[in-house]
Amino acid sequence: MSKRDKIIVGISIGDLNGIGSEIILKTFQDARILDFCTPVIFASVKTMSFFKKAYGLDVPVYGIDSLEKIAHKKINVFNVWKENVDITFGKEDKNIGAYAVKSLEATVKALKEEHVDVMVTAPINKSNVQSESFNFPGHTDYLAKELEGESLMLMVSNNLRVGLLTDHVAVKDISANITRELIEKKISIIHKTLIQDFGIQKPKIAVLGINPHNGDNGVIGTEDDTVLIPALTNIRNNGKLVFGPYAADSFFGSGNYKNFDVIIASYHDQGLIPFKTLSFGTGVNYTAGLNRIRTSPDHGTAYDVAGKNIADFESFKQAVFTAIDIFNSREAYAEISENPLKTNRRKAFSKKS
Repeated sequence: MSKRDKIIVGISIGDLNGIGSEIILKTFQDARILDFCTPVIFASVKTMSFFKKAYGLDVPVYGIDSLEKIAHKKINVFNVWKENVDITFGKEDKNIGAYAVKSLEATVKALKEEHVDVMVTAPINKSNVQSESFNFPGHTDYLAKELEGESLMLMVSNNLRVGLLTDHVAVKDISANITRELIEKKISIIHKTLIQDFGIQKPKIAVLGINPHNGDNGVIGTEDDTVLIPALTNIRNNGKLVFGPYAADSFFGSGNYKNFDVIIASYHDQGLIPFKTLSFGTGVNYTAGLNRIRTSPDHGTAYDVAGKNIADFESFKQAVFTAIDIFNSREAYAEISENPLKTNRRKAFSKKS
């Protein structure tokens, strides 16, 4: 990543029959956001003009055919395609899925080539994007292939962060996927992420049990005793502040989550149900552990409200600001890491004066 006067946010359009277009345009309808970043929507001017008319929005967009022509103080639209697209709000359509993939691939390419600094993805339909050339359960898995690092789904809101040991894995396969090696790798990723991306120097990490009541000493399963607890003991012995395992059923209701910087759940619903209950509409999905920054809103395509001009864009707006904050945090962390002596001298001088 390179420093810029203003952070450039690459935006993939998502499912054109869903609410992605609406939440993107309504986020940038407030021109003040252009003081913080420069957006580049990867779609087409024709398509965005259709959406502006459909929603009755007066949001000026600036079409570009080259990423060298990105203009600050404007809502840039990079033309990934030029033809008209047959859009039917609320309908699942394989052809629309193909356009979502085109936008995603173009945005990731721009991110890798550093034409944009961060990436924010509008929701896709995981079913209609599948093809011979694109066969991934979701954004996270695709980004893990395209970018460097080890990806991890981290849900973020103002007062809560939830990470997952396993994400898009069938329930019947969860326990087989959770190994000591996986636990140690995921917690290492989370630990580094909290330091470099969120500025937390000594992260406190809580881990939820795999089975109900942590297995009740083997009565409801042995994985907590044979896999999870030994892994956490080893991590603690290496100096990380890791706590648990905690029984998942009472952890959030008791408010215990407020005592930690992050909570790690064993599987998707164990973590995301309480997260979305507590933070729905303001939460952000962050793909941690990669060399580039990607965020998204905490919801899907919402076909049931698509085209009705009533979609809540708060989560998408938070995804934009979270990406900006993480970019700035990484820049500061990189500067400190490269010049630790210089930074320490500056602090010491400050204290003396």
